[in-house]
Amino acid sequence: MKKIEAVIQPHKLELVKEALRAIGIDGMTVAEVRGHGRQKGHKEVYRGMEYTVDLLPKTKVEIVVPSSRVDEVINALSAAARSGAIGDGKIFVFDVADAIRIRNDDRGEAAL
Repeated sequence: MKKIEAVIQPHKLELVKEALRAIGIDGMTVAEVRGHGRQKGHKEVYRGMEYTVDLLPKTKVEIVVPSSRVDEVINALSAAARSGAIGDGKIFVFDVADAIRIRNDDRGEAAL
């Protein structure tokens, strides 16, 4: 099993959810986060004072999938989240040793 974490633009969340639903991925965890990469933030003016906003709002989507579906999920997710501009986000893939469904103690892929 693999855990896929994607940090995306907040306005792309609905497109990503629809793309994942279209390939049969229903379960995910979504969190509002802040950060920056190469875009380094931007400057804003508030009441005549200029200041730098260096931690920008992002959305993190976490999904655990069978190893056999990783490429399919990554392709759907990145196609839905891509705008071609700096700040589109990143996708990270981690190994998952085990998963347990609390309700009935299903383990491994059966728990997904």
